[in-house]
Amino acid sequence: MDDSPIIFARAEGIASIRFNRPQVLNALDEAMVAALRAAVETAARDERVRVVVISGEGRGFMAGGDVGRFHAAGPEAPALVQQLIEPFHEAVARLAEMPKPVIASLHGPVAGAGLSIALLADLAIAADDAQFTLAYARIGASPDGSATWSLPRVVGLRKALELALLADTVAATEALRLNLVNRVVPRERLEAETEALAARLAAGPALAYGKIKRLMRTSLDRDLPAQLAEEASAFTTCAASADFAEGVSAFVAKRAPRFTGR
Repeated sequence: MDDSPIIFARAEGIASIRFNRPQVLNALDEAMVAALRAAVETAARDERVRVVVISGEGRGFMAGGDVGRFHAAGPEAPALVQQLIEPFHEAVARLAEMPKPVIASLHGPVAGAGLSIALLADLAIAADDAQFTLAYARIGASPDGSATWSLPRVVGLRKALELALLADTVAATEALRLNLVNRVVPRERLEAETEALAARLAAGPALAYGKIKRLMRTSLDRDLPAQLAEEASAFTTCAASADFAEGVSAFVAKRAPRFTGR
């Protein structure tokens, strides 16, 4: 059994990043955040990787930060938090900016930093046993990992404040209604459904996906004329790609396109 805090694998254009501290519900500690940052960077730099899947080993996706470590640190807790947040935020920022779709595959507890990562992912698929909570307020803390950026954009400001201030637990069906996830599947189907979604994206037009991701993620920072200019630039770039030529040819010939990511 691999005892690394992060299990990283690559196959057929898909990079898998799996949290691997199941004995503590994959809670983040210094070793895990360092390994997470390294895995994300590897996936971002590898041109063979076209999709990234993030998941958790054991009973749940992730229970957030390692509260036991915070308790043991006592008055040194602020220094420990800083040690954790810096590499964690570097990994989160890299996930958001990389021109590759990121899928969160969620089961069991999805709490604290785990929910932050789930919200940041481009797509999220959840098992029907998943439970979501932005648990920071329960330990007297404010969120990190981009939750305060992502959550208002996903559910609106009022609901985001409710979820953050009350820190109530949300079941998978309610998470789907709130758009915290894209779909909910039976627990026994989660891995297969995630693999199918990742394979579909890995076979798609990588350049176009990257442009779509960037346009969507930066759209709220621009006015309409600026966004239209960005759209024009992105479309023109796509139009010069081999995938665009293949997509147009396939459309005219009424056949399925065979994208190569070029």
